[in-house]
Amino acid sequence: MANPPSDKSRGVALALAFFLGIFGAHRFYVGKIGTGILQLCTIGGFGLWYLYDVIMVAAGEFRDSDGRRLVSWDPDEARNRAIGVPQELLEEIDALRAEVTELGDRLDFAERLLADPTRRPKPVDQP
Repeated sequence: MANPPSDKSRGVALALAFFLGIFGAHRFYVGKIGTGILQLCTIGGFGLWYLYDVIMVAAGEFRDSDGRRLVSWDPDEARNRAIGVPQELLEEIDALRAEVTELGDRLDFAERLLADPTRRPKPVDQP
């Protein structure tokens, strides 16, 4: 059986590999402490190992310490996939968030209208 995808973000790993790869930061991030220290001591394997890792992360073939591929660009998506949250539930939560945001905006608008003294109705004179 194939390993499930990693819970680590491919986007974060790529950023770390690109900017701090010669120090092995991306390897520390995915849990490969031993090779991270080795990369730190050799300044990214004299630049060659660093370049190889950047290409592997960008191509989606880089693996974490458990042998699972880093496939998800979004850290939240990677975390949700790791804990097994169904996609339908995530979509429903996003829809509820949008509705609550819209209701909050409507409430703010109504409060502003009620607080504006120029918009209050004038009393009607009774005969």
